[in-house]
Amino acid sequence: MAPNHLAEVTLHMFSIPDRRLLRDLAQRVAEIARLPIQAQRVELWKRHNALRPARPMILVFPEGSWRELLPDESLQCEGEAARAIERALRRRLYYHDHILDDTVIEREWIVSKVIHNSGWGLEPRYTPSSQETGAWAFDPVILEPADLDKLQLPQISYDEAATQRALAEAQELFGDILDVKLKGVSHVSFHLMSVYCRLRGLHQVMVDMYDNPAMLRDAMAFLARGYHGLVQQYVDQNLLSLNNDGTYHSSGGVGYTDELPAPGFDPQRVRPCDMWASAEVQELAQVSPKMHAEFAMEYERRLLAPFGLTGYGCCEDLTHKLADVMALPHMRRISISPWANVDRCAAQMGNRYIFSWKPRPSDLVGDFDEGRLRAYLQHTLDVTRGGVVELVLKDTHTCEQRPERFTRWTEIARELVER
Repeated sequence: MAPNHLAEVTLHMFSIPDRRLLRDLAQRVAEIARLPIQAQRVELWKRHNALRPARPMILVFPEGSWRELLPDESLQCEGEAARAIERALRRRLYYHDHILDDTVIEREWIVSKVIHNSGWGLEPRYTPSSQETGAWAFDPVILEPADLDKLQLPQISYDEAATQRALAEAQELFGDILDVKLKGVSHVSFHLMSVYCRLRGLHQVMVDMYDNPAMLRDAMAFLARGYHGLVQQYVDQNLLSLNNDGTYHSSGGVGYTDELPAPGFDPQRVRPCDMWASAEVQELAQVSPKMHAEFAMEYERRLLAPFGLTGYGCCEDLTHKLADVMALPHMRRISISPWANVDRCAAQMGNRYIFSWKPRPSDLVGDFDEGRLRAYLQHTLDVTRGGVVELVLKDTHTCEQRPERFTRWTEIARELVER
């Protein structure tokens, strides 16, 4: 999740020390947000997202490594709700003090509308790992075609009373320091195969492509109908919010753009055409382009079509699937994973799309070899010269208790992109 678009945090009455600390942290954030560099970064992002870049952009997401950069014992608030807010504010300060990528530190606090989703009617089951951060295994709940009948179309409900309470509490705590903003659904992404694999099991989905493709198509059609229904419910209940700002987009990148909202925009009612949206199918990384198109893109295309700008991909290698990806509606940002062939991808994409490159996060662990890192980053910058490139360091699950490696990685990347 992008550092400026915070997860919903319900505010409560805080102790006097907690309240004082949170307001002090918010004041520091507000001061940083007023620095000229923040407005400069916004303009750089707008040029970048409009395919008129000044230079390659850099985003760093510590993700799992936050527990090493800002361990729980470093927090000072006493209450759990206060500690969650403290953690969110300190992360912004950490960016300013230690990472210095192109993240924009905004003078805002986002309150998310309280929206409930009834789900798909079945709950995934997993076999847990014996290790704290180990990989779980699928425990399928859909075992035969008849089990598809157990699926239900998700229903959305909006709790306005709870939303207004959260908004009032945030305004009371921060309103004189930060811009307290209410947002509904602003990150729109479609994950049909991810939903289904959690219910059917990844191995069995792979087998179904050969043994029971009709069942897989039925499942994808149902999930696509469910996602379409979700978007329509957001529209009907007026729950969409613009994401042409620092909202995290696709699997890396931010939404700053002057191209959205679309002409005819009504500030009181956001439409899909006013927004970014994205889709990804990491589960099909190893299948052929033909199967990827048949079992995923056929359904994703219709879901993406109503939106103003779109993105595609995450960790899956799209090297041999780019022709289909580039044909998706309103495509602008394409994820180029650490396993992709950057030379071939750059040759296919040119400067017509954002080359959202995900460098390998493994450079943060083991032997931190600066020479190897420089050569690795420089190669991609060389082959994408003239294109629209962003370096997005993510999936960073550990830095082996060496937080300074994030700082140094960013310094090296910035030195190279500013040449």
